[in-house]
This record gives sequence, C-alpha cells and structure tokens, in this order.
Amino acid sequence: MPAEPIRVGYVLKVYPRFSETFVVNEVLAHERAGADLEIFSLRPPLGGRTHPDVGEVAAPVTYLPSAGLRAADHWDALRAEARRSAAGRRAVAALLADPDAEQARDALQALLLAAAVRAKGIAHLHAHFASSAATVARLAARLAGVTWSVTAHAKDIFHEEVDPGLLALRLADARAVITVSDFNLGHLRTVAPGATVHRVYNGLDLSRFRFRPPVDRPPAIIAVGRLVEKKGFADLVEACAILARDGRDAPCRIVGEGPEEPALRAAVERHGLEGRVELLGPRTQDEVRRLVRGAAVLAAPCVVGADGNRDGLPTVLLEALALGTPSVSTDVTGIPELLEHERTGLLVGQHDPPALAAAIGRLLDDRALRGRLAAAGRGLVERAFDVDRSAAEVRRLAWPAPASPPLARPAIEAVA
Repeated sequence: MPAEPIRVGYVLKVYPRFSETFVVNEVLAHERAGADLEIFSLRPPLGGRTHPDVGEVAAPVTYLPSAGLRAADHWDALRAEARRSAAGRRAVAALLADPDAEQARDALQALLLAAAVRAKGIAHLHAHFASSAATVARLAARLAGVTWSVTAHAKDIFHEEVDPGLLALRLADARAVITVSDFNLGHLRTVAPGATVHRVYNGLDLSRFRFRPPVDRPPAIIAVGRLVEKKGFADLVEACAILARDGRDAPCRIVGEGPEEPALRAAVERHGLEGRVELLGPRTQDEVRRLVRGAAVLAAPCVVGADGNRDGLPTVLLEALALGTPSVSTDVTGIPELLEHERTGLLVGQHDPPALAAAIGRLLDDRALRGRLAAAGRGLVERAFDVDRSAAEVRRLAWPAPASPPLARPAIEAVA
C-alpha cells in the first residue's frame, strides 16, 4: 500500500500577498503531487487585490489572531499550555527562556499555532521567510513536538535589521533550510554553519508561460516589481532619459506599486518623459504575462538598498525568460545564476544608467541577439526552474518521509 501523505502546515506572515506569486506556485505544485496542506497566516492580507491563481489553492487557510492581543491573552495561553501535561510545563519553561520568543505576539501566535497543529494532526511546519514566520513556526514546532523547515529569501537574511544571532538560532534548529540561490547558500552557511541548508530555485508552472520568439516585437521596454529602492527603477528612469536624448522612441512601462512611486513620477516629469515612461500600478498575473510577452526588453536593474535589502532572484526574470523576453539586469545576489551575460541575458553594474541604457539599446537594435538570448533563456528555465521539480525537491529535502502503513496481518484459517 502507498504511504499516506503527512499533513504539512505552511506558515506565512501574510497570505495571500500580491507580490509573492512564488508561494502560490509552490503550494499548487505540492497539491498537484497529492500533498495534504493547511496554510497559517500571521496577518490578514491588505488591499483586497489578489491573483486568480489563489482561487485554485485547495488548502484551507487559518488566520492566527494578531490585532488587539493583550498581555493577558499571552499569559492565559501559557497557563493553558502548562496545565496540559508535564511536557507542556517543560515546553512553557523552554519558551520563556528562548531568546527568539521576546516578542509577545510571536510567542502567543506560536502557542495558538501549536494548539492547531495538535488538533489538526499536522506533522510538519514549513515557513516562508526566515523572519517572523520562521520564529512562530519554530516555537510552535517545539511546543507541539513536530519538525519544521524554512525557505529563506532575501530581506529576511540581508536587511540591516536582521539579528545574525537569532537568524543562526532559527536556521540551526530547522530540520532543513531551503534558499533560492547559490549566493544565498554561501551566505547562510557562513551565518549558520550548524544549519542544514540547500539551494532550491523558485520555479514556474511552465504550462502557463507560452514561449514566443521576440524578433518581431515592437521596441518597448517593460519592468515589473514593487516600487522600492532595491528594484532600481530610479536608474531605469535615468536610462530612459538617456535613450530619449539619443533620439530613440522606446516606450517604457513599469508595473507595480510602492513607496517610491512619488519620487519616480517626479523623475519622469523632471526628464520630460511623460508619455514615454508610464507607471501602470499593480496588474494581475495574466496582465503581467501579456505585457512582458509584448515587450522587446525586460529591465530589472536591481540594487542593494541602503538598508541592505536586496532581491534574491526575482520571479519576473524567470517569467520573462520563459515567455521569450530578453532581459537586462545586474549582478545582485543570485541574478547571475539565471542571467549569464551574453548567453541568457545581459548584465550591467548597479547604479549605472548609461550602461543600462546601452544594454537596452543593444537589445532594441539587434533582433538576432534577442532571438539567441531568448532561446537559451527558455532552455535554462525548462531545465532548472520548473516548479513541479522544485516543489518535489523541497518535499524530499525538508519534509519528513510519509510513514508507511502497517502491513496487514495474514488471515489465520481455522483448522477443522
């Protein structure tokens, strides 16, 4: 008899989050493989927008209480856990002594999650991001006596507010740590040498990304991402100003929203780029695919922010290569693992608008280069970034193996 799948709880800070399509891609891949999942979100989603793919997720979603929590709630939950058993008393003592439980909200949510784990028969917890979701998953797993694992991305490991000691504590305590690039892998093995860390690239459901050669596309530029410093869109506006001064008619559309929007609009106006550079706001996944598929170039001029924040390996670059849109980006973190210069894309230095403009110009002018990079990029995505294979690697490396059912006892025939 085949082994029954274990029940796995996915722990996320916010679900669904409009910018985290990779989470939905991974969950759907697990479900296609027969995984038994439940999603736990520490915060409710904001803004009301979501992608249609979220509606295909079968896993139930539990929102752990987060707003309006009182100190009394914390102590009530601790007392309830301590009264449960001698093991519960030991778990409470360990929780109170744990440096990762200093935030009362995290500790209380861990207590509530542990109760849900026991009630729902969950055997393993997997967190996305090695920050608050990992803290709650780790503490809840210890309280409930189950294993846990985590996928580490970018801001959760590189931002200036990350406490290296607490990060190392979390990672060393996990059954396995997954991260999304070899660059991250090397960093985490330095930060947490006692942790079991594996690189598994985020993947795409390639059936949703039809490849179209880019040789006959109009000379349009597309960029997609949150309007934050690390995306480098300020440099893209400067590059578009250079292209305009050179007499190029190459419209640029930037998809996304975020705190940098006023500054970007001011830069567009300052350079007289109204009508040439458009800020389109957020768009659904289907709209993004249509816009990327219709452009001659995708620009992703990522930078390391002043606060240390940076991208891990932007999903939009995977999508562009899958769709056949040649891309220009920078050498931030894991990006060169996807965009090999002159083979699967073009790379320029950070904060270098003239080089960015020159690279975009090459792709706008050279149809053969666009075609060659697009074909090689699609081949790489098919080999290394298929979400079903990536999700299978997460299950193999990070989750406990399903328990095989007990063998049936042979029937004993009565002897006359």
